[in-house]
Amino acid sequence: MNTPRNVNLILAMTLSLLAVHSSHAAVEEPYSFESAHGEKVNAFKGSFEVPENRGNPESRKIPINYVRFPATGQQKGSPIVYLSGGPGGSGIGTAKRDRFPLFMAMREFGDVIALDQRGTGKARKQLTCRSSLKTPLNQAIIDTAYYEIQRQALTECANIWKKSGVDLSGYTTLESVTDLDDLRKNLGVKKISLWGISYGSHLALAALKQMDDRIDRVIIATVEGLDQTIKMPFRTDAYFDRLQNALNRNKELAKQFPDIKKLISRVLNNLNSQPLKLSLTDNEKEASILWQRRDMQQISAGMISDPGSALILLKIYAALDNNNTRPLTDLLQRYGAGNRPISFSAMPVAMDLASGQSEQRYAKIMEQAKTSLLSSHLNSSIHLSGVIDGLDLGESFREKPNSNVPTLVLIGSLDGRIYPDSQREATSGLTQREVITIVNAGHNLFMTSPEVGETIAQFMRGKPIKKTEITVDLPW
Repeated sequence: MNTPRNVNLILAMTLSLLAVHSSHAAVEEPYSFESAHGEKVNAFKGSFEVPENRGNPESRKIPINYVRFPATGQQKGSPIVYLSGGPGGSGIGTAKRDRFPLFMAMREFGDVIALDQRGTGKARKQLTCRSSLKTPLNQAIIDTAYYEIQRQALTECANIWKKSGVDLSGYTTLESVTDLDDLRKNLGVKKISLWGISYGSHLALAALKQMDDRIDRVIIATVEGLDQTIKMPFRTDAYFDRLQNALNRNKELAKQFPDIKKLISRVLNNLNSQPLKLSLTDNEKEASILWQRRDMQQISAGMISDPGSALILLKIYAALDNNNTRPLTDLLQRYGAGNRPISFSAMPVAMDLASGQSEQRYAKIMEQAKTSLLSSHLNSSIHLSGVIDGLDLGESFREKPNSNVPTLVLIGSLDGRIYPDSQREATSGLTQREVITIVNAGHNLFMTSPEVGETIAQFMRGKPIKKTEITVDLPW
């Protein structure tokens, strides 16, 4: 029988444990959520704290923010957590834009969580560093010198972050996986479902390796495998063949672009031998830019994500081939022409460097880069590896997951950033995967057709999906 002293001790210990738990528990409040198009819906704004680096017992705490849209269906399933791409994208921000209707439709199957992963959303601005270095815009600079400046700028920013108390070692995909499990605990549920795209699929695959017994269902699109942060240059070349086949279905475009790989190669070779002198306006002042091959390869890497922007890119190449710089200058003018300091955001750069690549893959990529159209410029983080010590998660992290969690994989046949073959390879260890190819879709495929949403709904209902392809219209 306990004495009063022991009872008081036990009570004190219990209250202490409750206090510790409550300091990390999610705090939610009613929230009127409004989309970018003015639609309003009642939701809850939530937040909870996690260690910035769980490997450091004295780590500072950082907030994880989310918006929870309550379920509307009669049979409420596991909460569905949206994982944004990037890395660095905001789940809350995504819910406000074009995918808002899909967020609302998903409520049929459970609460929908628009999650801001660590270091994103409100936190991103606080973790953005402007270095003192600039890349010369009006003089020729070779690739090795260009990336050396980038490496110096990142080194400077890493020191700035360290002095301000930021622990870069905490910004890894594995830390984000544990954030997901902490979210699950805070929601008071046994399992969550994951819904991600691009880097969000990378995070979902990592979660399947660490906590698949706590995951109900997974929907992933434009899948980036755990060993695919850096893309293979030859697969980018193969993408241009698929894009050519799509263009050939339109007589006018087939005539205008009879061989896009030759067009791209010709323009890039011309830029290599004779960079273009461009004149732009920045803050009402004339800005002179020397446009080099690398510059063209870098903007190409961004614009090939979807077929619509890829066509705009090809028209710029065709104009340059005819000594017309106007389409290019119009594009550059929209994004500003000034010679601004090199900037980095801690979360995306650290996440990419932590996921990394093996020495063998690095060697293969750099060998392919010698002859491929876009060289090694599709993912600039390959040139920043090793700048920040202790980030790389290693080969065990990069091994693909094996899991029997039901998973829907959505692949765009004209995705110029992540390729169909690599997506199938990345998910080949998932024994209950359903793979659907969205023919003619690119990287951002969720809203390309109502049929995509219907397929997702069928999957969430646990019903068999009979088709393996959905065809959408080309944007031309």
